[in-house]
Amino acid sequence: MVQALVNIDENTNRVLNFVKAKYNLKDKGEAIETVVSKYIEEQDDPELRPEFIAEMKKIAKQKGKIVKDFAKEFGLKD
Repeated sequence: MVQALVNIDENTNRVLNFVKAKYNLKDKGEAIETVVSKYIEEQDDPELRPEFIAEMKKIAKQKGKIVKDFAKEFGLKD
């Protein structure tokens, strides 16, 4: 585990105290870990997930099809 000495403003301190109390955490370090993990969950882009990358590689290996008239080929016009 890494230890760090950080300077935070009063508002951030209040938020960390709130998170600490809400999740019944021991210290502000755990509160910071909780906030960061929630942020990661919320911001986790599908492009970064290993399953997504594997699926894209699978699709990239498929053979393509040359289409002269897209609308006609896919039934969009008669």
